[in-house]
Amino acid sequence: MLCEKNIFKKDYKQVDLRFALAYPNVYRTAMSSLGYTILYNCINEREDTWCERIIFPSTNSIESNTPSKYFDILSFSLQFEEDYFNLLKMLKDAQIPLKRSERGDEDPLIIAGGPCATANPMPLSDYIDIFIIGEGENVINELIDVYLSNPDKGLEKFLKVDGVYIPEFDNETKIAIIEDLNETYHVTYPIVSEGDVADDMSVFNNSIMLNVSRGCTRGCRFCMAGYLYRPMRQCDHRKLIDIALENRKNSGLNKVTLIGAAVSDYSNLDDLIDGLESEGFQISTPSLRIESITRNTLETLKKSGLKTITLAPESTSNLRKVINKHILEEQIFTVIKNAIDLDFNIKLYFLIGIPGESMEDIHDLCEYMKKIAEMHYNPKKVKFSVNPVIPKPHTPLQWEGYDFKDVKKKTRYIQKEMKNYNIKCESPKKGLIQYTLSCGNRQVGAIIEKSLTKNVILKEWRDIAPKYEIDDPLPWDNIDTGVNKKFLKIEHKRLKNLKQTPWCETGPCYNCGACEK
Repeated sequence: MLCEKNIFKKDYKQVDLRFALAYPNVYRTAMSSLGYTILYNCINEREDTWCERIIFPSTNSIESNTPSKYFDILSFSLQFEEDYFNLLKMLKDAQIPLKRSERGDEDPLIIAGGPCATANPMPLSDYIDIFIIGEGENVINELIDVYLSNPDKGLEKFLKVDGVYIPEFDNETKIAIIEDLNETYHVTYPIVSEGDVADDMSVFNNSIMLNVSRGCTRGCRFCMAGYLYRPMRQCDHRKLIDIALENRKNSGLNKVTLIGAAVSDYSNLDDLIDGLESEGFQISTPSLRIESITRNTLETLKKSGLKTITLAPESTSNLRKVINKHILEEQIFTVIKNAIDLDFNIKLYFLIGIPGESMEDIHDLCEYMKKIAEMHYNPKKVKFSVNPVIPKPHTPLQWEGYDFKDVKKKTRYIQKEMKNYNIKCESPKKGLIQYTLSCGNRQVGAIIEKSLTKNVILKEWRDIAPKYEIDDPLPWDNIDTGVNKKFLKIEHKRLKNLKQTPWCETGPCYNCGACEK
């Protein structure tokens, strides 16, 4: 049985607005989303609004068991494209008309936010009334204010809110970004979950999620988050330690998980880790950039209780140039050796389907992974995860398609070649579906809706999968993320020529458009 501490309970008769934060994935995943927990706490600090959580597969709120259809606003958090299926299922199961054109005055206002909604709203544009583009806490309070000032169902009034895309008007909008992480909202009353099964716990297992930074400007050409949320912004390490202490006082939690798009690029990482350790915290982090990891960082993390290091070399040296992953071989093997010396479990992520990649490259990749595994006294303690590259909107790869046959062939080769090692390969079909959901247009919504009642065969996904030429109009052209298309085209040309673009934090500005340098 699920039991929670630090949730918000209010008298619904004493508030003006009932707001539901819906997460179209399971509890374990929902409660591991920092953005989801920030919005829950931030909205509930308003006296006029009660924000409750609805988490798939349920369509009733956790706090009061209220059905979805009785809320004023129903807001979905879209962290993963595959969750689009669950979103429509939640609407259907809640007896809310799927399409916005079929909903009436008695139905909730349906909104959606998160990285997937920000990057390309079009696949769900027939179903969602309003998309929040960018970092939600920058937009949500103004959106609520507008709703309360005029609660009729007309959407035109929301056009004055920065950072919203409304499919009815197909308006141009610019991403909303928090400029100063020292001044933004930080959770200090984290929800603590207890239950009989693992699914009742978050992925981070009841730890304090500490938002050390947002954005990344390393420029990995496949990484959507690295282009959506520029520039990199950091919170002062002393403030972060104070936030952690306040969290511990309010929750009893003593483990901290460092959250950020590029945690190991945080400028005061060692000072932060030392400060947290001196206060008696255990420290973990989901992943670290190889080129930023020092022996001292590893030793401190080990001392604080971290057991597994997650690294992402992505590919062999030559193909890393294509995706702008500038890591020297010496750096990779030094970090792995240090991790083995300190008795960490090691997990490594690799990509296949990189533009220009050949079967010879795949053979070399297998030999590369074997070499890494054999560095360990127990090769099975080194885990490999191999995933197809998924071209994403607002990245230089958005003009690359997804070659299902090629990915399938390479996946089978790797599975056979690496059968004696601890390896997991993502399904090529799942990659095709994710690509179509990521880069598709409004027509993709119909196939998502069809999946509610019928099986969608592989051929249907292959037939609808897009492929854009460099000068084609793109479904997400009305979404301005700050990074201009001219810069993306230059990066696309550079990847074809195996040219890398050095990190702008230590090199020149490339005029990508995301900041005012």
